[in-house]
Amino acid sequence: MSEKKVSVLEGFKAFLMRGNVIDLAVAVVIGAAFTQIVNAVVKGVINPLVGAFGTKNLDSYSSCLKGTCREVNGEIDGIKIMWGSVLGATLTFLITAAVVYFLMVLPMSKYLARKAERDAAKEGAKEIVELSELEVLKEIRDAVVAQSQRGSGHDRA
Repeated sequence: MSEKKVSVLEGFKAFLMRGNVIDLAVAVVIGAAFTQIVNAVVKGVINPLVGAFGTKNLDSYSSCLKGTCREVNGEIDGIKIMWGSVLGATLTFLITAAVVYFLMVLPMSKYLARKAERDAAKEGAKEIVELSELEVLKEIRDAVVAQSQRGSGHDRA
């Protein structure tokens, strides 16, 4: 039974030491820190811009679906749709997606495309060198064959 525990622990250790698990952990930590930045941008920049046309707090935007939506004895009378919260979350998502795309995805894809072009150019140059070496070897072979044929032709004459 101790052998099984060792193999399970070894398997767990191997799982933890895989590169993608570490990458995922780093991504979660960076994502959490990045979320705070985006929330600060929404709260400090977007909400005040929206506040120029109404209130600074997007959460206060709502519509009443049914009833009067007045607070009576601590309870809301009617059905209140809090569309301002959805708008704020949508803006946060769009800002996050834009920053991730323009600061991370786009530069990385351009880098990978340039790297692929360089690799293709290196491979093309390698093929040209291999072809030229092959051509030289063919010429040497043809010269040796021609020379041996001339040598055998002189012996007969």
